[in-house]
Formats: sequence, C-alpha cells, structure tokens
Amino acid sequence: MHIIDLDEQRLPLYFACLEDWSSEIKEAGCHKEVWYHRMKQKGLRVKLALDDHGTVGGMIQYVPIEYSMVEGTDLYFINCIWVHGHKEGRGNFQGKGMGRALLLAAEADAQSLGARGIAAWGLILPFWMRAGWYKKHGYRVADRQGIAALVWKPFTSDAVPPKWIPQKAKPPLEPDKVTVTAFCSGWCTAQNMVLERAKRAASDPVFSGKVVFREVDTFDRSDFLRCGISDALFINGKEVRTGPPPSYDKIWKLINKQAGKIRMPGTGSGI
Repeated sequence: MHIIDLDEQRLPLYFACLEDWSSEIKEAGCHKEVWYHRMKQKGLRVKLALDDHGTVGGMIQYVPIEYSMVEGTDLYFINCIWVHGHKEGRGNFQGKGMGRALLLAAEADAQSLGARGIAAWGLILPFWMRAGWYKKHGYRVADRQGIAALVWKPFTSDAVPPKWIPQKAKPPLEPDKVTVTAFCSGWCTAQNMVLERAKRAASDPVFSGKVVFREVDTFDRSDFLRCGISDALFINGKEVRTGPPPSYDKIWKLINKQAGKIRMPGTGSGI
C-alpha cells in the first residue's frame, strides 16, 4: 500500500468518491467538481490510498480550517476520510489499514505546512465517520453538536481547540407555499445528491404553484456564517435527516405531505 497526492488522471474518480460504478452517484451532478476547482486555490489537500496493485481504495480531503464549517485558527480540517467498503466496483478495502495510513499522511502534511493541529468531525453513533475511530488515533473531543462530535489533535502546546459554529436561523418560509430549501457547499457528494433529488422532486408538475425551491450556496464563508448551516435540507422549516441521503421517493413524499395541507384559492382542499 502507498499514499499519493490526487493527480489529474484520477480526478473523475475523486469526484465520484471512488464510487464511479454507482448509478446513484451520477445524481450528484457536478457540484463537487466545481467545489474542487474553487477550493484548490484556497489550500485543499487530497490524498489517495493505493493497494499493492495500484488500485485506489481510499481517500482523504482536508482544508485550512478557515474554509471549513467550524471555527478555528492555524488548523487543518478533515472534510472526510473514506475507504471503499462496497462489494460492488473496486471491492472492499476496509480493515486493511488504509484509513490509518491516510490519516497519518494528512497529519504529517498538515504539520509540514505549519499547522498547529488538525480537526475532523465524527458521529457518536457507530456508522459513517465514527468519532470513536478518531479517538483511537489520539484525537480528543473539542465540541459536540447533537450526534456530531468535533475532534482534534494538537501538534503544539499553544494550539487552540476548534468549535462548532451554531445554527443561527432557519430558512424563511413562503406564505401559502411548501418551501423546500437546500443548503449546499459542494464538498460532499452525498449532500450534493440530496440537493439534486430535492430540486427534482420540488419541480414535479403535480406540485405546480404549491412548492417553492431555494438553493443556498454556502461555499462562500460569509453566506455560511449568515445562517450557520453548511449542508442541509429543510421542508417547510423542518430539517430532513440527510445521512444517509434520503431517496428521491422519500423526499417527494415529504413534499407531497406538506402540499396536501395547502388550500389553493377557490378550492376546498389541497391535493
């Protein structure tokens, strides 16, 4: 196994989060590609893990923390680390040390760039991006927000722990309409998929005149800080759980449920 920096040849694979075999990934559109080209000028770092046959099995991406969804100084932030674990496509590479190798490579790189530490997000529940996995590798919890933990590893004694940026406001609602609001920064393929599914569901002709769809681009930090929301989906002010990404059918049904409550002018009921 060896770790390499992302190169031009493997960009399409990176944009697909190593799941180039998946038809669902195509639903995510080109948001991650756009995000990459915008962010690479701001210090984005991406490394890939290759097995002994040269097959890519894992990846890690991290950015200077001032371009992340948390607050911090002189740190790098790991957006995600992913080792392909599906039987489909390239196969299951988990349990072979790729995650640890990628994490160590990112830490060494961040240190060489002058960072005082590195941070990441993880879930306290035992699935995707587990906070407990980071803790096994020397990370400590800096902050909590629901089921999400903000973890970090300081490199210097004067490093300051990062903090979550709290949600400041819910998206505004349109009177007598179902308001569907998707916040999207572009870095996460799964969240990009949610955005595109929600946009498609909201535009179904059956909802004509009853649904308003709003897309909020949170790549710009000032836009993100205004609401404190990086990637999320709201339907009539209620946040929809987006991990794992809800199907198109589920999103459509949630919109339809709200649309059924709307009384159109001159009618006695909604659809």
